[in-house]
Amino acid sequence: MTPRKTTKAKSSKIIALRDYELIVIANPELDDESLNTTINKIEQFISEREGSVTDTERWGKKRLAYPIKNFHEGNYTLSQLKLKPETTSELEASLQISEEVLRYLLIRKESVQE
Repeated sequence: MTPRKTTKAKSSKIIALRDYELIVIANPELDDESLNTTINKIEQFISEREGSVTDTERWGKKRLAYPIKNFHEGNYTLSQLKLKPETTSELEASLQISEEVLRYLLIRKESVQE
């Protein structure tokens, strides 16, 4: 008996990018240059992982509802992203260890079915 050759088809799984919103509250003591650097680092992190930032709105300094790390204000930024779902945990881990980021919120936007 001759052994059978089995061929496995390579599954080329194409993972679609999903839409996300990211709100970042950064340290209020950062000057404009440092804040720009922090935001650019986040955008670079996303683009290195085949994602993209479609829009960024800077809301400026706002008063916090409660103190975070002894700060009563924070620099708010809202970004619209396209990202692979498995990359979100990496992004969140990176934001969590960043000293410039006080808080963040990453939300998956619902896709509208027609």
